[in-house]
Amino acid sequence: MEKNFEIKIEPTSNPSIIKFETNYFLTQHTSYEYENIDQAKNSPLAQQLFYLPFVRRVFIAQNFIAIDKFDIVEWNDVQDEVAEQIKKYLNTEQIVISESEDTIKKTPITIYAESTPNPAVLKFVANKKLVTSGHEFKNIDDTKEAPLAEKLFHFPFVKEVYIDENYISINKYDMADWNDITLEVREFLKEYLEQGKEVLSANATTSQSEVQKQSDHDFDKLDEVSKDIINIIEEYIKPAVASDGGNIMFDSYDPVSKGVKVILQGACSGCPSSTMTLKNGIENMLKEMLKNKVEFVEAVNG
Repeated sequence: MEKNFEIKIEPTSNPSIIKFETNYFLTQHTSYEYENIDQAKNSPLAQQLFYLPFVRRVFIAQNFIAIDKFDIVEWNDVQDEVAEQIKKYLNTEQIVISESEDTIKKTPITIYAESTPNPAVLKFVANKKLVTSGHEFKNIDDTKEAPLAEKLFHFPFVKEVYIDENYISINKYDMADWNDITLEVREFLKEYLEQGKEVLSANATTSQSEVQKQSDHDFDKLDEVSKDIINIIEEYIKPAVASDGGNIMFDSYDPVSKGVKVILQGACSGCPSSTMTLKNGIENMLKEMLKNKVEFVEAVNG
């Protein structure tokens, strides 16, 4: 499937530097920095950007291009045009980085295992970004566009896989003990990623992008309480859930019963403590922040 690049403009702590985030990876576990057009010989895109008189430096990483500018312009005046130029370049399928043996720098991958509230799930965290958004795989049939997840299901003890940002949450069957299999999984993931193999195919990323577009479209149709609930989940609840190797998504809100239904993924799905988390954490927060509008929260899959 043809990639359809979208660009998201993100400011940084340095007012001279702006990040142009992409919905597809541009490089595999490698970052590049160029201080002038001569240094950018292996990147036609970076060379093109240096023709802009205000560009001081160009950084190209996995899923973003960052530009450091001279003071002759303000980002507010030019950032939209730069974003459009990058988007147009990427969507014509031109080369971003011409990677040869000389230009490829092998980046050591480190993987560490982190426990989660769910004893059946372990979170394997990498020192590199793996995906741009969360993907859940309930079985091997779901992994048609996810080579890494497909390989993981070849381990007989793997029950479910959830991949998000820089980590992989693995839900195991009771037949195995984490003490016996953690090292094996860590070594497999490290070797797989160091070889630069694909985590997700372009089709998977495209599908997720379409889902996000539909989600944004559906959001506009929701009532105000549902929008408030989604915003609270995104800002306050998701980061905490992600730190435990899981994800939570809004499903529906019933204004009559004042009930909220959510979908749990990753370590949260099937977690013995998820009911307590819903009641003591999420439910109480929504009740407090949306007084008299929310009475209870329940998981449609938990």
